[in-house]
Amino acid sequence: MNKNDFDDKGWIRFVRNTAGLETCVPRDLPPELRFDVSLINALSTADRALGRLEGSITGLPAPELLMRSFVRREAVLSSRIEGTVASINDIYLFEMNPESTQSAPDVGEVYNYVRALDHGLDRLKHVPFSLAVVKELHAILLEGVRGSDKSPGAFRKKQNFISRTERIEDASYVPPPHEHVLERLESLEKFVNSSDELPLLVRLAMIHYQFEAIHPFEDGNGRVGRLLISILLGRARALTHPVLNLSAYFEKHVSKYYGLLLKVSQTGDWNAWIEFFLRGVADQAVDAAERSKALFKLRDGWVALSQKARTSALMIKLIDMLFVNPYIKSTQAAKELDVKHQSAQKLIDQLVGQGVLEEVTGRTRNRVYRASKILRVLEAAPALDDPGSEPNP
Repeated sequence: MNKNDFDDKGWIRFVRNTAGLETCVPRDLPPELRFDVSLINALSTADRALGRLEGSITGLPAPELLMRSFVRREAVLSSRIEGTVASINDIYLFEMNPESTQSAPDVGEVYNYVRALDHGLDRLKHVPFSLAVVKELHAILLEGVRGSDKSPGAFRKKQNFISRTERIEDASYVPPPHEHVLERLESLEKFVNSSDELPLLVRLAMIHYQFEAIHPFEDGNGRVGRLLISILLGRARALTHPVLNLSAYFEKHVSKYYGLLLKVSQTGDWNAWIEFFLRGVADQAVDAAERSKALFKLRDGWVALSQKARTSALMIKLIDMLFVNPYIKSTQAAKELDVKHQSAQKLIDQLVGQGVLEEVTGRTRNRVYRASKILRVLEAAPALDDPGSEPNP
């Protein structure tokens, strides 16, 4: 780490660890911000986009159907930033058959992200935000996967660093010594639970930076930090369903994402980081609204088709099951619908005939069916690619 890259306005102070190496200890939040025209415009755009997303989601007939799809999309994209190779298609297949030996190598890590996000959203409905909750998230995230040997659920007791190599000498950033971690986290916890006049989205940008700057775990810090954004948005009731896939924006502009976080440490340039964060919120709020609209257009069309064919009410339940997981087997459908296997297969065959489902195994037994149109909506490339552009929600 080159100290010459840091100036007097940087958001850290240097502290030597027990080995004599210089480390970075972030200061207490909040910083003094310049609410200039650029920041105000970015905040206004993000707030409007988020508000319109909330309005469009709550206006849908069954918004809870969307939640699982968007949570899984966030899990895939956040994990991909860390080099994990698994798709939303992989996670759905894994959930349908967790015992399968044909799962993508990293699918367990992504599935743990889903579990951790579900856990965090549920926990903060019942308890205040705390460091104990953060440790719970981390323990779930690393359970039984890569990194499970790196103290899951416990704050680190050794020095870590951020580098493109395995050498601390090549690090671009060295977080605080482990002796400072708990004190820095307690300060962050106090800020999260405090009340001030700072806008929520600005606070979330600050919290995300601070958590990454502390880097309190041996592994999984980036994923936990991004988990916290979704969880704290839900805690603040700014978004009643976790459909904002901010990791999609970070992954799309990953170099700028890491670069602006580092720049806060080096030069104290909070405005550039917060504006980037706000543009990401606006971008993904528009994106989520469009995907949600497309998904429910599919559902409405399929329901109308089934009603025209005068099928039973069970058909609508089966269609809704596809928005929880676009893969289905007749045995699973029979169990969920509480009908005999033959009845479930008949319903599935009708959806195949209507072009809703397609059989993907080519087998005569234990067949698996897929609603490909749902996956295409979830996996479609976003329309916005320029991090400097301002979406028009």
